[in-house]
Amino acid sequence: MQLTPKPLTTDAFAPYGEVVDIHSANKEFSMNYGLATRYFDLAEIDVEDKGGKTCISLVKSNAVTFPFKVDKMEYHPYGSQMFYPLCESPFLILVAKPAETLDTKKLELFISDGKQGVNYHKGVWHHYLMPLNNESQFMVVDRNGNDENCIEKQIEEDIILALQ
Repeated sequence: MQLTPKPLTTDAFAPYGEVVDIHSANKEFSMNYGLATRYFDLAEIDVEDKGGKTCISLVKSNAVTFPFKVDKMEYHPYGSQMFYPLCESPFLILVAKPAETLDTKKLELFISDGKQGVNYHKGVWHHYLMPLNNESQFMVVDRNGNDENCIEKQIEEDIILALQ
């Protein structure tokens, strides 16, 4: 299977979640006596199923090398999961629509410009972080709870990502 990364746009990514950047703000306003602008309500954080609570974390992730074999996908049944890059480094986003069974023929690949994050809706199949340049850091906003909220699937077929 050959996948070409699509630009990460609000409309193209809508079936999977939200693009998180200053352009996705539902409202913006001046604050700190005009010294700052707040970009407000960027994503719908949905983590309260089964008593879950919002958790904010930082993640350091190594860059992937190409060609890259996709061997696992995952989803979170009880909460959304947001990743926002802190290093302005581009990264790939591999997703499939929510379904009980992953359909690898319907995978879509997006590329963030490094100033865009993503918020996966509950149940959206996705690959783990795939930064393109060096080690990258991400802020993660997701669910903290006492139950298993990460379902992984081993990929048996050959899905290889290659960038030109």
